[in-house]
Amino acid sequence: MSRTLFGTDGIRGVAGVPPLDPATVFAFGAALGEWVAHHASRRIIIGMDTRESGPSLASTVAAGCAESGVECCFAGVTTTPGVAHLARTGDFAAGLMISASHNPFQDNGLKVFDHSGFKLPDSEERLLEQRIFALLARNADPRGLPLVADPAYDRHYAASLAATFSGSLSGARLVLDCANGAASHIAPELFRLLGAGVIATSCSPDGRNINLNCGALHVEALRQRVLAEDASCGAAFDGDADRCILVSPSGRIIDGDHCLYIAARKLRPSAVVATVMSNLGLERALAALGIPLVRTAVGDRYVIEEMLRSDLPLGGEQSGHVIFRQYSTTGDGLLTALRVLEIATLSGLDLDRLAEGFTVYPQKLVNVRCATRRPLEDLPAVQAEIRAAESEFGNSGRVLVRFSGTEPLARVMVEGPTQDRVDARAHAIAAAIQAALA
Repeated sequence: MSRTLFGTDGIRGVAGVPPLDPATVFAFGAALGEWVAHHASRRIIIGMDTRESGPSLASTVAAGCAESGVECCFAGVTTTPGVAHLARTGDFAAGLMISASHNPFQDNGLKVFDHSGFKLPDSEERLLEQRIFALLARNADPRGLPLVADPAYDRHYAASLAATFSGSLSGARLVLDCANGAASHIAPELFRLLGAGVIATSCSPDGRNINLNCGALHVEALRQRVLAEDASCGAAFDGDADRCILVSPSGRIIDGDHCLYIAARKLRPSAVVATVMSNLGLERALAALGIPLVRTAVGDRYVIEEMLRSDLPLGGEQSGHVIFRQYSTTGDGLLTALRVLEIATLSGLDLDRLAEGFTVYPQKLVNVRCATRRPLEDLPAVQAEIRAAESEFGNSGRVLVRFSGTEPLARVMVEGPTQDRVDARAHAIAAAIQAALA
């Protein structure tokens, strides 16, 4: 049975509009409260990023949970991995993060973690959906419950991160881009605590500037600042800080694939888990180390599921979600930066040296906004363009076309030997999709 409300990363949409309208959010809280009420602890921890809609959504969820006698503790602004950590280490049955990650401020989302710190599996989300729809049919009046943030929760999370780091960042000069999001306060404090000189940018959230031309999706300004400041490293986080993109001293972009390669060189795992979006260059670079790459569907939840199934310590996504299973149950941008910087510190090598051996294959990503969705295999013109690209590139390239799980988009990814050929094939496929689904 497919899910209607939940996508690949919780419930996401425009704040105030279904499925994030007050009635549905209140029903979500009530359904979550009923689920929590069957656990030993009858408490959940709620965190949010810096979007202006966050406090209202948190208040409405808390009121719904209260219907079942469930207490909601409020961490206020914190990161998605921070909520997962608090759910796992505290007396909580679950954690709820209110965030739309890298999306613009108008969007928001509801993401649930169980007491183990893992995102709920699809089967549990389907059950929650059924209960939400049943509660909506009762037409209860949505309301809010006042919440007061306790900064002790964020301090606990920051201390746990600092405790994982070996050595000191004394002498390091870091430029941090916090996307005007959840990392705006915690990231500069954390890296200064570890001895680094920090130049903090995009750390002035106003409720509407989260991810606005900054953060992990917009790293060019960070790259220029790293070069201008002669910095040791740059780090860009997204709105909820579960992903990280780094910049080397020479200005090289170190994305999630590079981070996986750098960590794998150090950890030497029996295999690394990544998604179908990871660059072919990662697969080839790991193969040169004798390390297989296991690919999953897009979404860090599927990466961690495979890591657990195969008992593997390292996995992630090109987008910057990297999971170090020894320390975390989900992607954590701050933890990723710490792990890579620790490897650099202990080895005496900068990020440029650590990334040697990884050659990125030319890649083109094209997003196509779709008014409707139809199975891609039912679109002959699209399939013809895909086959043409695969025939041209053979083993020296890849083609991936899929629908987004969080936005009304078809995503086209093409890799190949030269950028011009890759661009041409990606745009041809995108045009065929546009014509078929406009």
